[in-house]
Amino acid sequence: MRKNLLHIWHKELSYEIREIVEVAKKIENFWINISWENIWDPVVKWEKIPLWMKEIVKNASELDEVYWYCPTRWLESAREYIASKTPNITKDNILFFNGLWDAINKVYKSLAFDSRVIWPNPAYSTHSSAEASHAWSSHITYSLNPNDNWNPDLLELENKVKYNPNIVGILVVNPDNPTWAVFSKQVLESIVSIAKRYDMFLIFDEIYEKLTYNDEDRVLLSDIIWDVPGISMKWISKDLPWPGSRCGWIEVYNEDKDENFKKYISSILASKLLEVCSTTLPQFVLPEIYENENYKISLNKRIENYKSRAILAEEYLWDLKEINLIKPKWAFYLSIAFNIDNLNKDFIPKINNNEIIKIIKTAISWSTRFDKKFCYYMLWKTWICSVPLSWFNSSYEWFRITLLEEDKDKFKYILTTIRDFILEFKK
Repeated sequence: MRKNLLHIWHKELSYEIREIVEVAKKIENFWINISWENIWDPVVKWEKIPLWMKEIVKNASELDEVYWYCPTRWLESAREYIASKTPNITKDNILFFNGLWDAINKVYKSLAFDSRVIWPNPAYSTHSSAEASHAWSSHITYSLNPNDNWNPDLLELENKVKYNPNIVGILVVNPDNPTWAVFSKQVLESIVSIAKRYDMFLIFDEIYEKLTYNDEDRVLLSDIIWDVPGISMKWISKDLPWPGSRCGWIEVYNEDKDENFKKYISSILASKLLEVCSTTLPQFVLPEIYENENYKISLNKRIENYKSRAILAEEYLWDLKEINLIKPKWAFYLSIAFNIDNLNKDFIPKINNNEIIKIIKTAISWSTRFDKKFCYYMLWKTWICSVPLSWFNSSYEWFRITLLEEDKDKFKYILTTIRDFILEFKK
């Protein structure tokens, strides 16, 4: 081409959760059955969609109005319902999006290039990729401390905010992905106070809020926002087993408290209005599903299943000196951190299939971080597809599996296989 076509920050748009799948798919071509532990999809893991929920969706699908162009902002019934359940907002403070990426992309792209949002380290990659790409610049982060229940380093956060006037917003992911922490009200109020002191706005990613193991841990931005401008992100396909719905929304708080923030929200809306339509069917059924008497029963059952698998995983792995098991406080993932001093990082497992070795070696090199090498080696040796978590802008060496496997015997097999594979790296 006569000119380079690539955006200077195109590499920030990587997504290891999907990239390892591309390698696994090539291995699958050798008639190998992969255990997919890389991403959350309960339907793929044979979680049954409740019949009452199917009935609601089926009945709605027979109505002509779910096939029309939905207003770009939202369906009136959906926004009225959400507003009725949420303090400190009205229906006019709600804007629907076609999945989480749509919301995240527009929230960051609507900022001025030199306006930055500081976000946690480790951080969910969709946020970090979008924010760094928007700014054409390196990440700005505050640390989450694994020795303090993954709580944020509030002193570091305030100092970075204080001495970098380009930082205009603070991202909080609560419940947090990938640490699986749930932050206390005191910690969250401290972050709100920092935003207030330095005239900033907040972004709270709360898409997992209904999946906390204990209700008393559940603190939302709407509970503590005071008069600080803020955005909360929600997504129905986590608290419902419906990842294909691609339906989420933002809740805007205190838009009228700051004229600059109000114009920023208007620009997000303007970018959204360039689209013809938001998702119609999921919005249409949202109130009826959430109000159904079976919803809470179904949700609690799912949470109990995830908790029981987390306990089972701890039973299988807790005594290994090569790792630290990071117990989740919510949902459906399990993080496993390496005790690097107890591992032979140079170990390479043996495998006889030269074609698979070639496939794996295209994805890693001598300089690749250990947790990524481990995940790819585990893929080639055990056919378990997991996710290296250093990719989540993390200085730690760790990896993640899911708590979704419905077949208890298969889940035990996966845990046993992971345990045995970790021990191959024992010094």
